[in-house]
Amino acid sequence: MRRIIVAFLLLVILPVNAHELRPAFLELYEDKAGEFDVLWKTPMRGEMRLALEPEFSGNNVQLTPVTTRLTKGAAVQTWQIKTIDPLRGQLIHIAGLEATMTDTLVRAQFADGTSWTQRLTPSHPAAVIPVQQGGITVAGVYFKLGVDHILFGIDHLLFVLALLFIARGTWRLVKTVTAFTVAHSITLALATLGFVHVPSAPVEAVIALSIVFVAMEIIRGLEGHHGIAANAPWVVALVFGLLHGFGFAGALSEIGLPVNHIPLALLFFNIGVEAGQLLFIAFMLGLVGVLHRIRISFPRWLELVPPYAIGSVAMFWVIQRIAAF
Repeated sequence: MRRIIVAFLLLVILPVNAHELRPAFLELYEDKAGEFDVLWKTPMRGEMRLALEPEFSGNNVQLTPVTTRLTKGAAVQTWQIKTIDPLRGQLIHIAGLEATMTDTLVRAQFADGTSWTQRLTPSHPAAVIPVQQGGITVAGVYFKLGVDHILFGIDHLLFVLALLFIARGTWRLVKTVTAFTVAHSITLALATLGFVHVPSAPVEAVIALSIVFVAMEIIRGLEGHHGIAANAPWVVALVFGLLHGFGFAGALSEIGLPVNHIPLALLFFNIGVEAGQLLFIAFMLGLVGVLHRIRISFPRWLELVPPYAIGSVAMFWVIQRIAAF
């Protein structure tokens, strides 16, 4: 237990580069031949939006003025364009992306039912729209989005980290992680495909509350009171995993799914989430393994630091998210 605690403290004090959690999003929808509705969504920092602008290599005419509306944490701009040169084959460049640490998801939906989806990054801020996009490219894009979402989704990682504290033993850990995976995969699919509709704001608040609950169970266990989390952590992971699945679905709904590859994109987004989750667990267990080789005695009060830190951060999120209703 103490080695996991020290691993937690090392994780907290390690320098971590800030990362813009919400990607920008550019959607081009062909309403008529050669005429596209443009939706451009950029993250906000306070009251200022990121200085990003989409640029096209071909000749295009703007048909309508740009209208802007503010949503929670983002600025959404819409307008219409008419392409003089065919959109297929044009280079799309996101000006200013090189100077940020965020990504941009670009999706073009054509009148013939085909679509193109690509992820642009600061190191690769431009891409050429091909004549046709295959499923392999879509799978790769959504796999990377899934990995990024879990690795930069601090609330989900804190919950997984808390499970590591209570799921002692390899077999218990395997059952707990499996239960969490199965649960959030079910609700992710149901919500994304439209079978279940749950408001995102209450879900985010309850996700934070689930972290508070597990943190309290860790403290109770250290005091010698073993509740359901200590005796059957897979049950806790299963129940709260259903809620976390709705959280993943909320993030995916903001990104959207390509019309022609919905099952494939959903599958690989989920696989990406699992891959990112396993990478985090492997990193933490590897850190514990390194500490196992270092013989250092630690004071007993150190055991209380991680659960109180996790619970305090999560409780702040609960209050913050409820206040935002």
